[in-house]
Amino acid sequence: MRIFPKRFKATVTAAAMALGMTAGFTQAAETINGAGATFPYPIYAKWAEAYKAKTGISMNYQSIGSGGGIKQITARTVDFGASDAPLTVEKLNEIGLTQFPMVMGGVVPVVNLEGVKPGELKLTGAVLADIYLGKITSWDDAALQKLNPGVKLPNSKITVVSRADGSGTTFIFTHYMSKVSTGFKEKIGNNTSVAWPTGVSGKGNEGVASYVQRLKGAIGYVEYAYALQNRMTFAQLQNKAGQFVKPDSETFQAAAAGADWKGTPGFNLMLTDQPGAKSWPITGATFILVYKKQEKNETAQQVLKFFNWAYHHGDKLAEQLDYVPMPASVVKLVEETWKNEIKDASGKAVWTDSMVQK
Repeated sequence: MRIFPKRFKATVTAAAMALGMTAGFTQAAETINGAGATFPYPIYAKWAEAYKAKTGISMNYQSIGSGGGIKQITARTVDFGASDAPLTVEKLNEIGLTQFPMVMGGVVPVVNLEGVKPGELKLTGAVLADIYLGKITSWDDAALQKLNPGVKLPNSKITVVSRADGSGTTFIFTHYMSKVSTGFKEKIGNNTSVAWPTGVSGKGNEGVASYVQRLKGAIGYVEYAYALQNRMTFAQLQNKAGQFVKPDSETFQAAAAGADWKGTPGFNLMLTDQPGAKSWPITGATFILVYKKQEKNETAQQVLKFFNWAYHHGDKLAEQLDYVPMPASVVKLVEETWKNEIKDASGKAVWTDSMVQK
């Protein structure tokens, strides 16, 4: 079964290979390199295609998971890292990094159930938690039947699919689950990598999607673009307001509407289980990590120019993949952060207002 992001991966990396690049190392300002979260990979790949067509500058992005992205930027083997799990201000200062939110989206439960249409199955956070805890093991369990009286659920085993790698998608998913289930919080907890008590694990969003597509009776969690583009069967979720909602740009925007980015040091903000009748409960932002002190001024400027172009000209592409662009007020805050925090070896600001691509 073909997984959506792979066609983009070939496009992005081919441009880098044509320039004689080795993944993970910057040899020239014509190519910038990053690594990390799989959650935003589809939109980063789309932006990379469009940006290269416009500027000739390639962006080579390794979709290796948030944990890997943090490791690579810490080791300075890439020009930027990407993570769906925001670092604390203390951790940022310890490493010497700054972070900023790039785009927002949703994590969705996906299932492989014959005869069940996308958005037809209903789940609550508590029931979903019990499935991942191994307490609910069959699709005809009484708790599932009560939520889905009109849905024909099979008398078959539930195969739980999770992430095998350090993952920001897992961080967002477990952050939500820990909010809505005390048992989940105590036994599994919230992290980029956790010890799952049951099921199988795949690498990356694409790995989870592949397992769910192949295994009858499977349930997993992936970033929405992976579910949408692979025509996977996603579930409705009951939100904090008690309403069952489907994942889409409207419900992601509703969850993000009240986000206090200005009042949150280091942009360290989670968007799970937000209030509002239309809010999708597993919404999250994805973040870019760069060093405050830059050794290569030209490369640092190219990195910021790419993401600045994405902020100002990439919204339509993001919306086509059902990501939520950052509001203009947040973009302005990010640009001020770049100007104030990111410096070259002499202490001079790498970013200036004149570089903003309106």
